[in-house]
Amino acid sequence: MTARPARAPVPSAVDVVATSLRDELDAVRSRRSADDAAVHVLDVGGGSGAWAVPLAVEGCEVTVVDSSANALAVLRSRARDAGVADRVRALQADVDALADVTDGVRADLVLGHGLLEYVDDPAAALHSLATATAPGGLISLLVANRYAAVLARVVSGRVGEAHRMLADPAGRWGAADQLLRRMDTTEITALVEQEGSLSLERVQGHRVLADLVPEHAPDAGSPADLAALEELAATTPPLRDLASRIHVLARRGVA
Repeated sequence: MTARPARAPVPSAVDVVATSLRDELDAVRSRRSADDAAVHVLDVGGGSGAWAVPLAVEGCEVTVVDSSANALAVLRSRARDAGVADRVRALQADVDALADVTDGVRADLVLGHGLLEYVDDPAAALHSLATATAPGGLISLLVANRYAAVLARVVSGRVGEAHRMLADPAGRWGAADQLLRRMDTTEITALVEQEGSLSLERVQGHRVLADLVPEHAPDAGSPADLAALEELAATTPPLRDLASRIHVLARRGVA
């Protein structure tokens, strides 16, 4: 697993990814007795805990697997500061060693956020995630969107990079590109469907319109209005397909 830049914190309530994860946590808990209420989360490539720590704060037992010792050190510090060190486990490993480091334990919710862009074999990585998911459990994938990256390059005047990125099968602008690939909704959907143990539940855009609203817009409405707009745009093509990142939810079969 290639080293990755630090991720931004989990965004505010205008965030369909965070909302989807909370809905899944509620669904898992509702199916369980009070004596077995803990939701087990596996965050692969989870870095410094941008998703793991908030999930632990919500009561989940979270295991983070990442190849970066520095990122895991930050994770441990953030977990201590948040008072959830006892609910966060940090393991240093690559995704292809997932089964070895997790001792075959399967999670209710598995995150692969910002992971498939960096691995050598995304199909093999997804298979590892699926294997680590409990029957009936959910996988959450978040990947960089090729078309959004092309538009961003054009807007910033980097037309040559945009052309190379659009023409390249992996969506890269050159050898110095930190990402091994960018994907579109068709590619990530096909990848999930080829993994025989998973069924696709949702494909949505992440932060489709919310970041485009001017800070002091005269008619921006309330945060609830913006959240409702973002939720609708997240699943409405072609707006969904132009989001900076694509979010996919896939369920592992119970058989």
